[in-house]
Amino acid sequence: MLMNSLADIATAARRRWGDRTALVFEGRRFSFDEIDRLACRAANALTALGIGPGDRVTLYSPNCWEWIVAYYGTLKTGAVVNPINVMLTPAEVAFVARDCGARAIFVSPDKAAAVMDLARDTPLEQVIAFGAAPAGSAASGATAPASGSTPAGALDFEGLLAKAGDSFEPPAIDPLSMSTICYTSGTTGHPKGAMHSHRNVLMNTALTAVMHGRSAGDTVVTALPCPHVYGNVVFNGAFCHGMTLVLLRRFEEQAVLSAIQEHRATMFEGVPTAYMMLLAHPDQARYDLSSLTRCTVGGQTMPVAKAQQVQERFSCPLLDLWGMTELAGLGTTHAWHGPERLGSIGVSLPYVSVRIADTESAARTLAPGEVGELMVKGPIVMMGYFGNEQATRETIEPDGWLHTGDLASMDAEGFVTIVDRKKDMINTAGFKVFPAEIERVLAAHPAVAMSAVGRVPDEMKGELARAYVVLKPGARTSEDEILDFCRRDLAAYKVPRGVRFVASLPMTSTGKLMRRELHRLDADQGGTP
Repeated sequence: MLMNSLADIATAARRRWGDRTALVFEGRRFSFDEIDRLACRAANALTALGIGPGDRVTLYSPNCWEWIVAYYGTLKTGAVVNPINVMLTPAEVAFVARDCGARAIFVSPDKAAAVMDLARDTPLEQVIAFGAAPAGSAASGATAPASGSTPAGALDFEGLLAKAGDSFEPPAIDPLSMSTICYTSGTTGHPKGAMHSHRNVLMNTALTAVMHGRSAGDTVVTALPCPHVYGNVVFNGAFCHGMTLVLLRRFEEQAVLSAIQEHRATMFEGVPTAYMMLLAHPDQARYDLSSLTRCTVGGQTMPVAKAQQVQERFSCPLLDLWGMTELAGLGTTHAWHGPERLGSIGVSLPYVSVRIADTESAARTLAPGEVGELMVKGPIVMMGYFGNEQATRETIEPDGWLHTGDLASMDAEGFVTIVDRKKDMINTAGFKVFPAEIERVLAAHPAVAMSAVGRVPDEMKGELARAYVVLKPGARTSEDEILDFCRRDLAAYKVPRGVRFVASLPMTSTGKLMRRELHRLDADQGGTP
């Protein structure tokens, strides 16, 4: 079956692999047939609620079987999926829902009550709560037992599935039309919605599979969040190529090691922090990991020494990769059958062009070995930022080249190495944190006159955010109070890991903040960066 849209993935997999195991989640196995039937039920339920082509539907939940079913069910209706990080606060969710105009939202039980409270101030018309009931009830057609977790006004997901039909005929979908809006932290203090076409995601999934040699003979273990573009490529790649996907709700060392051993996994995919924690686990040597044939790592730079340790312990290649939300996944990676270049993020995906541009003149391509901005062009580049033409023009050149904001170099063979970040983004265990977003919250504190956020290195998470605060005259507060204030409106990974109270902030002659000089404030106070 030729796949023209993401709506075709589950159907094509069902026709080709039928009763084979597609998904394993918390002890339950789902066949490709079962996943597609459940997705059809979800599509029928959404259609009955008035959701159709072009409508936006938000997914706000940790990894679970329901997330996968809701994702494919939404796409079958022709609606646009808006997958968001489960760590976002209600205030952040409200902004995203208003910005993209989401009409419906799928939520986990622990988020349902909070979402119901914010729904009246957003375009959201339907709140659909995943339940804690046994997963098998809806698939068999029986009425789902009450889980007791659905708040008043919300709809029970399994109850909707139980009442819906097993077949659904998707509308005609243009491959170049929008399939997804993925929000990325914004340098202006608010996130921006990267629009992906069906072709963007399908191409990234297919090209990644070619580079990594994914096939129906593979079993992959992952705890990568499904809403993240890296996690999205992993689960879509599994369904597109007949792999068995062993999905974990969240990362936990023993759960990962046990899953690899129990399911004889051929692949594990994660961020550098995950590998470091696995290496440090006291019982890791007791697990049989001999089934692994290759692993992938992305989200932040993997130290060469740690990569070598992973390859020695796991006895398989570790394929580094690099990507971004604006590319619907990967932009570069290493081929599983190609040469090893530890410390490099690999080469461009097939049919994708990358180059190193002069930071002062993007039209000029630099010679091998020179450092400049990494730029990308090809069928994986986003359509633009939803409702933000100015940001789109600033990011994508008229000839299609995308500014990544990362400083890098490329050797004569096309292998790219990230050197630094052009922008001030802080990369915490693969999560992107922008200082302006934190500063926007700090500015609302009654005792804060000025603030700036910089980065400090961290062995496990790569980088952490640190806040530098100038208090108003006569004002008093504490580090704990500032951090508690941030937690009200920021996801946990965005909250600074420390606060420095300072008399002034480094500025240019024009009054522009110099974030790169913030580390000097630590030295002045005798602190360690």
